[in-house]
Amino acid sequence: MSKVISDYNDYDYKKIFWEDVDRAYEDMADRIAIRRLLPAKIDKFVDIAGGYGRLAKEYLPRAKHVTIFDYSKTELKQAKDKFGDRIITKAGNVYDIPFKDHTFDALMMIRATHHLKDMKKVTKELYRILKPGGIAVIEVANKKTLPKILRYWFKKSDINPFSLEPSTLKDLNEAGFFNYHPKYIEKIFRDAGFTIEKVLSVSNFRSPTLKKIFGTKLLVSLEKPAQILLAPIRFAPSIYYKLKK
Repeated sequence: MSKVISDYNDYDYKKIFWEDVDRAYEDMADRIAIRRLLPAKIDKFVDIAGGYGRLAKEYLPRAKHVTIFDYSKTELKQAKDKFGDRIITKAGNVYDIPFKDHTFDALMMIRATHHLKDMKKVTKELYRILKPGGIAVIEVANKKTLPKILRYWFKKSDINPFSLEPSTLKDLNEAGFFNYHPKYIEKIFRDAGFTIEKVLSVSNFRSPTLKKIFGTKLLVSLEKPAQILLAPIRFAPSIYYKLKK
């Protein structure tokens, strides 16, 4: 079994990461992408690494049956406390997902890949639990962003953003904080059997400086067209994929 990278049990991710820091722009950028990619009507849906259900309001109106799956029982309790009988919660390891083959009509996995060392194994698991014709919306932490390219060119970083192998920033986490080149991750998706139906460039203006200068409202308005216009160059911190089994 592949190693679990981050354990959020007994850690208030909701408060520390999202509420104590200004991430309103990033939150809205995620929501814009999800609204564009998730099917309008879903029977059985699962939010993989869904934590406390930050994005539940985006899929609850679309899905008849909702499951939030996460490693952290702390976060799952927060989700259950908030949404009650509207959701089912399930704890487990994403490398060995405890659902039967062909269980779900759609799934999503947002802000999780940077914790995952073995994306091939995870992708196979996601493919396995989807029904034939099912949709997966997956966000990937991008290795080839413009700031990373500039840091590499000006010798501020040894990480080559153009090489296909995953990069890891171990100063952020003892086990590493993983970023993936789009070509590398897209090959994994195709090799697992997925068809890539749509790609979006997300959180294109993720910068404390830009937030201070322009504010969240303006950045969100710019984000909406940028997600589509910038998708072909795949330079954003988050790349969103709509995959079909």
